Amino acid sequence: MDKPLIIALDFASRDEITDFLRPFGNQKLFLKVGMELYYQEGPSIIHLLKEAGHQIFLDLKLHDIPNTVKSAMKGLAKLQVDLVNVHAAGGKEMMQAALEGLDMGTSTGHKRPDCIAVTQLTSTSEIQMNEEQKIPGSIENSVLHYSSLAKEAGLEGVVCSVWEAAGIRSRLGSSFYTVTPGIRMDMDQVQDQKRVATPMFAHQAGVTAIVVGRSITRSENPLKSYEQWIKVWKEDQL
Repeated sequence: MDKPLIIALDFASRDEITDFLRPFGNQKLFLKVGMELYYQEGPSIIHLLKEAGHQIFLDLKLHDIPNTVKSAMKGLAKLQVDLVNVHAAGGKEMMQAALEGLDMGTSTGHKRPDCIAVTQLTSTSEIQMNEEQKIPGSIENSVLHYSSLAKEAGLEGVVCSVWEAAGIRSRLGSSFYTVTPGIRMDMDQVQDQKRVATPMFAHQAGVTAIVVGRSITRSENPLKSYEQWIKVWKEDQL
């Protein structure tokens, strides 16, 4: 994964997606399709985006008994997306089952989708984790534990906040993906995210990919905003 900027398609319909993408012309983007869009439009939206040449992160955060996750991943692999995910809280057996399903569903001659695990959502605070999830200690330790579990299961990486990325890189190596939402420019609103950071901070932390949503998709000029983000993200890597 070549340190992409992934655009989160926070829309509910095909028409909204078409309107959003029109100014981008023939540019090949890395796009995140989440629950809202996929549950409304189903596999057809993936086919549409793949036919246009885009890379796809299908962000459904599977979390169920191992056999159910295995069967679900077998079906998702047939969509030929590039990246999928599960919740690390489902455990090592479930994560291993996810990989088995992906292997089973990937057609001969095609690359299996990479699979990463959600650690702690960037909307989760340490207080929430301690009091509501009843997980003691720091959120960083929880994320590092889940990340280690994901690597043991054979996954390619994790979804985490920028604030834990450097620790994961130090413990698990630079080849283990850290995909980080909650990225904001200095002037952007935090909105419902709690553990946020700038693209420069993300670069300094050594993250593999950043996910940017409303700062681009809700902009008055999404193409211009995307170009500004790409410039900042790529320049930070120089």
